Amino acid sequence: MASSHSRPALVRRLRAAGCVFAEDEADLLIAAAASPAALAALADRRVAGDPLEHVLGWAEFGGLRVSVAPGVFVPRRRTALLVAAAEAVAGPEPAVVELCCGSGAVSLLLARRLRPRWQAAADVDPTAVGCARRNLAGLDVPVYEGDLFDPLPVRWRGRLDLVVANAPYVPTAAVELMPPEARLHEPTVALDGGSDGLAVLRRLAGDAVRWLAPGGHLVVEVGASQVDALCVELARGGLEPTVSRSAELDATAVTARLRGSQGPLPTA
Repeated sequence: MASSHSRPALVRRLRAAGCVFAEDEADLLIAAAASPAALAALADRRVAGDPLEHVLGWAEFGGLRVSVAPGVFVPRRRTALLVAAAEAVAGPEPAVVELCCGSGAVSLLLARRLRPRWQAAADVDPTAVGCARRNLAGLDVPVYEGDLFDPLPVRWRGRLDLVVANAPYVPTAAVELMPPEARLHEPTVALDGGSDGLAVLRRLAGDAVRWLAPGGHLVVEVGASQVDALCVELARGGLEPTVSRSAELDATAVTARLRGSQGPLPTA
């Protein structure tokens, strides 16, 4: 590990580069470096604007260290609300799918907390799929590459109890206003939700009714200003939406239940 005497100079350098939490970042970089040369290389990447999580190779999410890599969406603290909303409606041993899974951080938490009888994840981006497979290795959670529900086994159509997604919901015109760490280092496909931010969520809502079991739930993250429009879309498709908000996390999640009674639990 790099020696601690590097810390004051590193803190000054990080602060000059605009890192708000320079002291905390310095400690993380020092802990990650095996030598002064390695520390210098990590610091150079961070000062150049690489996201801290990409530099470290991991992000903290829900008390876990989740592996991330350059070009992969970094899980946000606010997405803890999505996880909580999913937990709140999950029955015993649910069949669970995470779409737009990115690193697989949400699936990793749900695998530990829900004990699903069947669980899978999917993403359209091959880099994210590779990262999610590493995070979920050993948990018997397959990660499929493809658009939304397209790559899932057809036998689960109409049988899923819980579908969760942190789908892209930033309006196209607002992507260029995002912090450089996201705009320049995360895939556009994970950020850009179309002209009003709801393009992917509309498709997700339309397809979910064919994949959910009666009484099953779709849980998604969305911007606060988009809630009303999304709820209209969900209701139009036969889903009953409810909204969860957290001022502390600056987060909004929508849970949508497919009308009908929950049928018998299928086996995998």
